[in-house]
Amino acid sequence: QVQLVESGGGSVQAGGSLRLSCTASGWISPDTCMAWFRQIPGKTRASIAVIDSDGTTRYPDSVKGRFTISRDNAKNTLYLQMNELKPEDTAMYYCTSAPERSGRCTQEWGYWGQGTQVTVSD
Repeated sequence: QVQLVESGGGSVQAGGSLRLSCTASGWISPDTCMAWFRQIPGKTRASIAVIDSDGTTRYPDSVKGRFTISRDNAKNTLYLQMNELKPEDTAMYYCTSAPERSGRCTQEWGYWGQGTQVTVSD
């Protein structure tokens, strides 16, 4: 059983930075892609950063150039560096994982953490 625990959220002013961490316990296959999602109350959870096992990353335009996802497989830890934060980045942030098949992320997000709140004020 894999457990994911997020940390690093908090309150920050617009323009500031935060670094989120997600530590996984339990065995994780090397062929695993990982991601950060966020959810605003009343809206569906949305992907904001994905990293494949080979280090390939993908971002939506809303965070591209401001957010950076990275992973340290030796520490079983996923990171999200968030810079130039905006009030619209306010959300609960979750990390998750999915298996890869034939070298591609299946996006079958199975394990989820409990989330960490990020609040950005004007």
